[in-house]
Amino acid sequence: MHRLFAALPLPDDIAGQLSALQDDLPGASWRPEENFHITLCFYGGLTGAQARDLDEQLGEISAPAFDIVLEGAGWFGRREPTAVWARVRESDELRGLASACERAARRLGLPLERRPYTPHITLAYLHGTPLEAARRWTETHHAVRAGPLPATHFHLYESRPGRKGGPSRYEAMADYPLQAAFIG
Repeated sequence: MHRLFAALPLPDDIAGQLSALQDDLPGASWRPEENFHITLCFYGGLTGAQARDLDEQLGEISAPAFDIVLEGAGWFGRREPTAVWARVRESDELRGLASACERAARRLGLPLERRPYTPHITLAYLHGTPLEAARRWTETHHAVRAGPLPATHFHLYESRPGRKGGPSRYEAMADYPLQAAFIG
């Protein structure tokens, strides 16, 4: 089985800027910079044949290149925080690309998560973090800003278990270009 997801990669300089936010939060399991990405669609465990079919479907997506802007921070888990993240500003292009990645899975009959799409970059998973601590961390980092960053392609990533209980490793298995805007 292959644990797969489609995502936009981040430039190294932005990953470095985000890693500077990784401090002072009890229970945080900080993600390594090389794992920073903007998830478009999570597919879960797929067989080799399903992965090949998904690759073919994703390769047929025709979507424009666009700019990404990071603005602010937040957390998931209303009563019990589970993750902190950097917010990615919504745009029609981003939402359209995420929807196209989801439609590719639906055409193959793959089951998908039912949670609403929230564009973000996970900075840490949380374990036993008090709600007030997550709130304070978010308020401290609410002013984070970066961009515009060009989104020119996306990847199909495979999540592989980390060594000796370390964080998962994400490996780009395929690359899909976005269409450059024609300026005439």
